[in-house]
Amino acid sequence: MPLYRDDAIVLRTQKLGEADRIVTFLTRERGKVRAVGRGVRRTSSRFGARLEPFMAVDVQFHTGRTLDTVTQVETVGAYARRVCEDYELYTAGTAMLEAADRLVDQEHEPAVQQYWLLAGGLRALAERHHAAGLVLDSYLLRALAVAGWALSPIDCARCGEPGPHHAFNVAAGGAVCPRCRPPGSPSPAPETFTLLAALLSGDWSTADTASTRHRNEASGLVAAYSQYYLERTLRSLRMVERS
Repeated sequence: MPLYRDDAIVLRTQKLGEADRIVTFLTRERGKVRAVGRGVRRTSSRFGARLEPFMAVDVQFHTGRTLDTVTQVETVGAYARRVCEDYELYTAGTAMLEAADRLVDQEHEPAVQQYWLLAGGLRALAERHHAAGLVLDSYLLRALAVAGWALSPIDCARCGEPGPHHAFNVAAGGAVCPRCRPPGSPSPAPETFTLLAALLSGDWSTADTASTRHRNEASGLVAAYSQYYLERTLRSLRMVERS
């Protein structure tokens, strides 16, 4: 069909010519879609402001030979202004968008769970439901789990020995028992393992009451885990501001 419509989140944009942009979307039904927004950089554009990173939109596309074209856009979640006005929200949100872009690698391949995870994460971020760092870490753990790299925060990631355990190893996949513990594996605080489990399961009553020390320790482990399984550094993580 030459025209199709989908719910989408704007992941990134790049300039094209004097007035156009190539916009990368994560859509609900078709996964990643790259499309041209004609004239959206002009001040007179009807929907230029709706095609900014962090925006959740209902968008109509016209199918093209190489790139599709955006023909209509309606706002579903106007998150861009709220996220971009706060540096802590902005850096966390940018890392989420970059991770989604990496995790959904192929274009026009459905990634429904990844779409809903990102949509929920951005909404929670913009509406300040929880601390930005917690939202980011929870999103990363869940998105990696959907992609097939679920962290094991309690039971041994190698042999399945019931936990809790006292060591963590990124390459092994999370907590490791004394028998499976590779040399040099760190020993996070028990509260940090509890926080990781809460972030993965969505136990926000536990996550929200975690101390700054345990939040920071968990964030370091989540960052290392994310970058190991994505096989590339998330550049945005270096800019994330932690409270």
